[in-house]
Amino acid sequence: MRRAGILLHPTSLPGAGPCGTLGRAAHGFLDWLQLAGCTLWQILPLNPTGGGFSPYDSPGSHALGTHLVCLERLVRDGLLAPHELNGRPDRPHRADPDAVASWHTPLVRLAAARLAQTHPAALAAFAEANPWVVDWALFEVLRERHPGDGWWDFPPALRDAEPEAVCAARQSHASAIAVHVAAQVLVRRQWDALRVAAHERGIRIVGDLPIFVSGAGADTWLERDLFRYARTAEGRWQADPVAGVPPDYFAPEGQCWGNPLYDWAAHATSGFGWWTERFRATFAVVDAVRVDHFRGFAAAWEIPSSAGGDARRGSWEPGPGRALFDAVRDELGPLGIIAEDLGHITPDVEALRDDLGVPGMKVLQFAFGGSNDHAFLPHTWSHPRWVAYTGTHDNDTSLGWYRNTDEATRHRLRVYVGRDGHDAPWDLIRLAWSSTASWAITPLQDVLALGSEARMNTPGLAVGNWCWRAPELPTWAAERLRNLTDTFGRLPTDTVSGSG
Repeated sequence: MRRAGILLHPTSLPGAGPCGTLGRAAHGFLDWLQLAGCTLWQILPLNPTGGGFSPYDSPGSHALGTHLVCLERLVRDGLLAPHELNGRPDRPHRADPDAVASWHTPLVRLAAARLAQTHPAALAAFAEANPWVVDWALFEVLRERHPGDGWWDFPPALRDAEPEAVCAARQSHASAIAVHVAAQVLVRRQWDALRVAAHERGIRIVGDLPIFVSGAGADTWLERDLFRYARTAEGRWQADPVAGVPPDYFAPEGQCWGNPLYDWAAHATSGFGWWTERFRATFAVVDAVRVDHFRGFAAAWEIPSSAGGDARRGSWEPGPGRALFDAVRDELGPLGIIAEDLGHITPDVEALRDDLGVPGMKVLQFAFGGSNDHAFLPHTWSHPRWVAYTGTHDNDTSLGWYRNTDEATRHRLRVYVGRDGHDAPWDLIRLAWSSTASWAITPLQDVLALGSEARMNTPGLAVGNWCWRAPELPTWAAERLRNLTDTFGRLPTDTVSGSG
């Protein structure tokens, strides 16, 4: 089925407060998507954010970020009083992580404490259905009581996750753990309600699963044997080597991400159970998922500690290949995944993607910098098993890209689409929508024709990312997009106008 969709993270939704949430604006966005004829809403990871408000540096790969909780709905549910929302810091143009931490988070915690006290059975039921949540809650409690750079700053017995110490901590911190479990109940309730509302409108949620996890997070704390860690001479734990990418379009010097790499032999020995549970938790909240850095399952760029963070000194080392996905499919059934196959893609990556029968990505901003047979130009696509994008969250907006790219690239775009370039974002949207790709997706920034000031992320830049918020959801943009969605056969079949 041909579909169309929008890429927009919930934190970028318009509205009051320090960042977008799962409240009125999120449900209003579903109505906007329906008006536009779009049946896909692609988001970034829903997990708690890490450094710089990044959803790709989460301390927990299973948990949902409580910064997404709509406080007004907690008032409606009787868990907060209206006056407790006084002094709300409104940030209509950019999310404010500091205001989230200082104003929003304490109110979520307060509501969670009340839920834990009044409805313990709800917490027990959630914990039974989500076995990861108690360990996650314990990790959060320990982070609060032993602040530092990561779990390696916990007291030694807890740092090393000694079973007796972990069990004792669960018992001694039971009340605080319950509050964190309750916070997960609150955000999950709101997300599930939003997802039901999406399904009622025929809209599927496309999530995002980062291949790597944070070295300082809960995943590596309790499952260290599944990652490549070593002890230093001082007795500290160090990931060695770490993940990154070689020089590419986004970073001429490459990027050293610093994430720990997997011990794939240990994962294979365990039947890839950790990955099965990770995919299970992901598909519990989304309908399909983009697997970030898919090429790492074929081979990943490994940077040794001796390189001092110089990504150019890394090397490609093999990943688990199809064995991981076969193990997960055997347990969970067919997987609705999109392979993020961007960057340095080699034949082994393409072979893995095609052998699994999953779609890859075609990003139109990358199509016009070379020859007329570039693999991202729509006339070269030999089958419809692609997802076409104008750009991704890592790209500049299409208007910013057009303004900042070289004139030769701009000329190739104008010739290809037969337009003069004055409406470049919509030229790319039309190109994606008219393509043979089964799915076509564009960031909301391109629908609104916004410039570089609306960019979501600049890879390799440590500050200033992940905070863009949409100024509005204008009806004219939805109606204009619906015309293209209808014209190019991407409307739901029960709403096709036939006007072409």
